[in-house]
Amino acid sequence: MKKLFLILTFLLSANLLKAQDIQFSQFYAAPIFLNPAFAGSSEMTRFGVNYRNQWPGLDHSLNAYSAYFDHYFFNLNSGVGLILNGMNETMAGLSTSEVGLAYSYRLQLGFNSFLRLGGQASFFSRDANFNQFVFGSQIDRGTGAIGDFSGELFGPDSRHRYVDYHFGMLFNNEFGWFGISAHHVTQPNVSFVDDQISRWPMKLSAHGGLKFDLSNGGASNYMNNTQNQRELILAFNYKHQDPFNQLDVGAQIHLQPIVLGLWYRGLPSFGNAMPNNESLIGLLGVSLGNGLDIGYSYDFTLSQLGQANTGGAHEVSMRLSFLAGDAKQSGRKASMLPCFKY
Repeated sequence: MKKLFLILTFLLSANLLKAQDIQFSQFYAAPIFLNPAFAGSSEMTRFGVNYRNQWPGLDHSLNAYSAYFDHYFFNLNSGVGLILNGMNETMAGLSTSEVGLAYSYRLQLGFNSFLRLGGQASFFSRDANFNQFVFGSQIDRGTGAIGDFSGELFGPDSRHRYVDYHFGMLFNNEFGWFGISAHHVTQPNVSFVDDQISRWPMKLSAHGGLKFDLSNGGASNYMNNTQNQRELILAFNYKHQDPFNQLDVGAQIHLQPIVLGLWYRGLPSFGNAMPNNESLIGLLGVSLGNGLDIGYSYDFTLSQLGQANTGGAHEVSMRLSFLAGDAKQSGRKASMLPCFKY
């Protein structure tokens, strides 16, 4: 019975009945997924991949991945990006895939202040295998035996295709950043059942942070004539997607080439409100001078599902950044975002 309860809770959390977005603990390692205004925000060329394995301790886990490419055009003050996202829930054979094109435009508001406006158009594909579902009409009340036919009119495989749109904006100066984004602004119908309406709820996000320089002038690396970065960054990411609210808040410290991070996901509860503590997340990253960043994070479950039952969540990210184009811009740092590495 306990195992059945956990699986049912998992299904509700995976939101098979009401679509919800996948999430990454290393949300700044998936920048375009967080906000399309991040396209080109590094003012370099980037390739990145992310993989998340959530709750491997349960019989049926949730796997998510993202891959992206973006590039900044200095002569156009514009960034473009391509992103591929996917999610697979093993119990129902439910998978969601997204291919999106993002564009952002950078406005200079002051000497070191910038505003980016971004938009994204995406093509979605949702597939499900309902053969693995067991309906009440299949269960014999006397013997508990499960019959072959449920009486439901689902086909063995269901597919749904649609186009969706996301928008965002992002402000930054040399000390910090703040952004807002809106995903699924048209709230498309994602129902697998003909003549039924099931809207994908709009996701709203607010995110930002501050950077503190700990170098006191920097520590020189005489091998390549560069300054080793030493900085502390505090950040948050608040999300609302009906009917859920969630807050990620934490810190990363960068002692080149090592990045250490710790943050909390959930919302404090008061009075008789239900607790909303989801996880405590730790990160270890390596940020190499050649533009390669590799991160690993682990989510320690704080919710009622329990760490022993879920096995937490593992996440890996990899990103390669380099300057492609005008070599005269290679020393330009004023307008680059001072945000989380991961």
